[in-house]
Amino acid sequence: MDDIVTHEQTGNCGHPVAHKQANHPLDALTAEEILAVTAAIRAHPDFGEDVCFETIELKEPPKSDVRAFKSGDGLNRQARAAVFRTGGIGVWRMTVSIDDGSIADVEHWPDARPMIQLEEFMVIEEMVKTHPDFIAACERRGITDMSLVCVDPWSAGNFDILGEEGRHLCHTFVWVRSREFDNLYAHPVEGLNGVVDIKTGEVIRIDDYGVSPIPAAEHNYESQFQQQTRDHLKPINVVQPDGVSFSLSGRQLSWHDWWLVIGFNSRESLTLHDIKFGDRPVVYRASVAEMVVPYGSPKNGHFRKSVFDVGEYGIGKLVNSLELGCDCLGAIQYLDVDLNDMHGNIFHIPKAICIHEEDQGILWKHTDFRTERVEVRRARRLVISSIATVGNYEYAMYWYFYLDGSMEFEMKATGVLNTVAGEPGVPDKFATEVAPGVFGQIHQHVFCCRLDMAVDGDANSVVECNTHAVPAGDDNPHGNAFYQEETILKTEKSAARNISPQHQRFWKFVNPNKTNYMGQPVAYKLEPSHCVTPFMAPDSPSGKRAAFTYNHLWVTDFDPEERYPAGEYMNHSDGTDGLPRFISDDSSVENTDIVAWHTFGLHHQPRLEDFPVQPCISSGFKLVPSGFFDRNPCLDLPSQTNAASCNADAAKD
Repeated sequence: MDDIVTHEQTGNCGHPVAHKQANHPLDALTAEEILAVTAAIRAHPDFGEDVCFETIELKEPPKSDVRAFKSGDGLNRQARAAVFRTGGIGVWRMTVSIDDGSIADVEHWPDARPMIQLEEFMVIEEMVKTHPDFIAACERRGITDMSLVCVDPWSAGNFDILGEEGRHLCHTFVWVRSREFDNLYAHPVEGLNGVVDIKTGEVIRIDDYGVSPIPAAEHNYESQFQQQTRDHLKPINVVQPDGVSFSLSGRQLSWHDWWLVIGFNSRESLTLHDIKFGDRPVVYRASVAEMVVPYGSPKNGHFRKSVFDVGEYGIGKLVNSLELGCDCLGAIQYLDVDLNDMHGNIFHIPKAICIHEEDQGILWKHTDFRTERVEVRRARRLVISSIATVGNYEYAMYWYFYLDGSMEFEMKATGVLNTVAGEPGVPDKFATEVAPGVFGQIHQHVFCCRLDMAVDGDANSVVECNTHAVPAGDDNPHGNAFYQEETILKTEKSAARNISPQHQRFWKFVNPNKTNYMGQPVAYKLEPSHCVTPFMAPDSPSGKRAAFTYNHLWVTDFDPEERYPAGEYMNHSDGTDGLPRFISDDSSVENTDIVAWHTFGLHHQPRLEDFPVQPCISSGFKLVPSGFFDRNPCLDLPSQTNAASCNADAAKD
């Protein structure tokens, strides 16, 4: 197929696979379907050949249609498409029928800017590097070989700066390599920023805040630069001689009692759909719907560093082609993905999604000291993962499913610190000096997962659980009494909540129409283990755009058009869209179809150990059954002893 572009990376052993037809209503669009959409839009008299494509994704059918679907039924597939033209701002959104190519629900957003497209990254860099003012600024810093200069394109935010009105801007930061493959982030070029209008293709400004010395020492992490490597660690092999315990039918995954559909799109990347345990629904749709990375330094152009990597770039196009035995260990099932590029061709990413099983230690154990009888069962988990490279950082996204009905999301951040230059040995209030003259600024990574809850059905409520100590007195004569209080959060505004460690606060999603063995509503609880406190002023330009970060939980009445916590179009957004708007009518969220939005993340004061490449740091949350079952659902697991285990004989005389 001439319109298919395969995205692969050095060392990748993946290969393109045959493009298959969708066999479930929630399957992501196939390559053929994407091309059918682009052809229909180009054939429309209002668009034509000059149109560019931001996103093309499945328009998910109504839940009732999905629930009624049976294998072998015909599929009435529709796509959401967002298109734009070069040379001016504005985005058109529409619904396209894949069956007949008809176009409906066309909306024009005249002030919207599309996501910065992957194909535009290197164009932006070249525009800045060839601008005479930028070349002159580099010469003032002793840089004459422009081939070694690296210009990273950052979204520009919305700061009401004179001359930036009505544009689609990219704000850039600069580093320079000392030689080929050198770690560029060891040599930040401080105080030099090019500001680019993506639409008009012009550099509107070169901001030069003054010349600072460029750190010259190399700090490399690639294996070719290491003088020696250790050989004392012996291999760990994950072997499943009888094969894996999960099965795939298209993108429908079954493992243990779990069943779900794996989706993918260019904005959110990995999405999970219609998640069930033992044929009982738990979550209808789960995804990382937004993330923002605010930096804490007000110096030079760094105040603009508050990037929405999902909404401003689309993290799906930035995922890696994964490497067997490196990114993924054991018996691995890979899934490829097909997306559109901005020209309407297929952007094919081999091995974008990894599926495998992991041992997870002890699931449960008890020794009866009277009878000396021991029962132990081992845990395992199913892992569905994807890894995206966003400039200097890698974001490794892992969804875990456990034998006991729990599910978990973990985000691992690794890669290279975004560095700035400073005077060696002189402290910077807003940064850590990680090498002489090289500083990593304090920042946060704040994520928001959208969880369309469906605990034993679509009619759910949210319950807040707080633990209180009983005041000393007649009701607590020995000072030991404490208890848990449960409160139903009945409306959207009342359900905008934050954690309270002093009360061990968590939230439960209950189905008041279904009860367990003890007559209580069945439920799953959200364990909010990695919440962060935002430090941006709420009324600041960046704070207004990231309003979702000021609550750790939001709950909204389901609306298929309320998809992103900070709004539909993030580039140059003003903060008027997103969760605060969604809850402004204060709809009921009691015994109805609800969506939970959980905000969590990483508060990152860089360490010396984070440079020149950062070990993984993690954040996430769990959804755990809480009265969903009548007892431990893992009693029927067989008692087994792993025959491959052996004595290590590591003791030395």
